[in-house]
Amino acid sequence: TVRRRGGRGAAAGPAALCRRVGSGRPARAAAGRRRPRARRGAGPGGSGGARQRTAAASGRRPDAHAQDAAGHRPRAEAARGGGAGRALYSVLCCTASVYQVWQPPCTNGHLMCAGCFIHLLADARLKEEQATCPNCRCEISKSLCCRNLAVEKAVSELPSECGFCLRQFPRSLLERHQKEECQDRVTQCKYKRIGCPWHGPFHELTVHEAACAHPTKTGSELMEILDGMDQSHRKEMQLYNSIFSLLSFEKIGYTEVQFRPYRTDDFITRLYYETPRFTVLNQTWVLKARVNDSERNPNLSCKRTLSFQLLLKSKVTAPLECSFLLLKGPYDDVRISPVIYHFVFTNESNETDYVPLPIIDSVECNKLLAAKNINLRLFLFQIQK
Repeated sequence: TVRRRGGRGAAAGPAALCRRVGSGRPARAAAGRRRPRARRGAGPGGSGGARQRTAAASGRRPDAHAQDAAGHRPRAEAARGGGAGRALYSVLCCTASVYQVWQPPCTNGHLMCAGCFIHLLADARLKEEQATCPNCRCEISKSLCCRNLAVEKAVSELPSECGFCLRQFPRSLLERHQKEECQDRVTQCKYKRIGCPWHGPFHELTVHEAACAHPTKTGSELMEILDGMDQSHRKEMQLYNSIFSLLSFEKIGYTEVQFRPYRTDDFITRLYYETPRFTVLNQTWVLKARVNDSERNPNLSCKRTLSFQLLLKSKVTAPLECSFLLLKGPYDDVRISPVIYHFVFTNESNETDYVPLPIIDSVECNKLLAAKNINLRLFLFQIQK
């Protein structure tokens, strides 16, 4: 086979040219040197692709305004506070707007905000794994962690972006700006109490209120709106009236209960909680709880809930009609909305269905999952016939 430099020999065909271009070496064609056309664009071989590869190699993202999986800003944007900001974010494991910085027992000194730390511990509990630092993978736990007030003070002075007007403010002033000063903050019409549903930026509030039609509604229209508001208010008051009526019962009992974590014996184990046996109203009881109604992989879900059931372990000679509710314990800060449940216990039907534990949101659920045990207070009211 004849090889000719610049000719059309068999060995110098398109395949050989592609191999040479792909390997980064210069390739000669019949008309001389040819540069890859992609170099002028932003493709994989162009300057845009080179910038992307450089950013990937240096650990930075090509788009400075991209959001990561947790919804936080990237470090390059969050550390606009100069050298001090870059130094702080080199040891922080997350880039959220941190107001509480926790220092877990990481041997390399990495820090994280309170929300990410609690979420990390909750995920480890669900997966039956030891919690590790996201940066260096050393083991961490809640028992030895503490707040880092010096870093909290330094972070509070770093600039942060307002979610409404997109201006930069120190983190310590951002909350006040968003609630009271920002002209683009979302506000409501002053006639919302008579049914106006308007939501809009603060700088448009005066124009809307001047043209709002609700102040000119007739008396009958306003009475319909007020009736709907009264119905919602009565539903809220019904719960408290029910609790006050239960407090007048003759037999009332309460106790502190401690849910302890266990795993099922299935091939794919699931997390559940159970309390030791306790005695209330001269009867023996047990409480059980589960996460996301025993969902197969609750650690993959952002929305997390807890449900519980009450079991009667004693034998009864007559049906035992009870009302019960769970509240937070005296030493916990979890927020639970009281809900009253009702059940009639017999020897044949001695356990309730799983009912929701009325925690506020998934953040409060993560607080419970991150703790070693869940400590709550149970109230039992025996209904006398």
